[in-house]
Amino acid sequence: MDPADAITLVEGKGIDSDANLGRSKRQVTIIEKEVLDQIMADLPDVEPGMRRANIMVSGIRLENTRDHILTLGGVRIRLYGETLPCERMDAQVEGFTAALDPHWNGGAYGVVLNDGEVKVGDAVSIDAPVAESVTAGG
Repeated sequence: MDPADAITLVEGKGIDSDANLGRSKRQVTIIEKEVLDQIMADLPDVEPGMRRANIMVSGIRLENTRDHILTLGGVRIRLYGETLPCERMDAQVEGFTAALDPHWNGGAYGVVLNDGEVKVGDAVSIDAPVAESVTAGG
């Protein structure tokens, strides 16, 4: 993963320049800077790109945010679940998988709800899920 100052997100598809553009519910992956900072303090050989997340946020807790809406600048992402670490993490640094495992430390994944550019330093917020109403047709 190469660091970037800005990325373009495409509604319903993901990151414009990503090889996985168009995946169903895992269009983008997000990790918390605070979590990664703690892991790097505990495992000094870990580097940020090793997690291979698409976006790093700060000041937002991702644990248990399934169906929440994450807003980055003007772009909204519906979070669908936890990004689980795989065995490739330990192939890089022993203990990395275990460090990413609890409390959604591996981050979250979701789908892009609207087109837009996200830049380093953009405001970030998270909103609780909106209850979907059910209507009966006749």
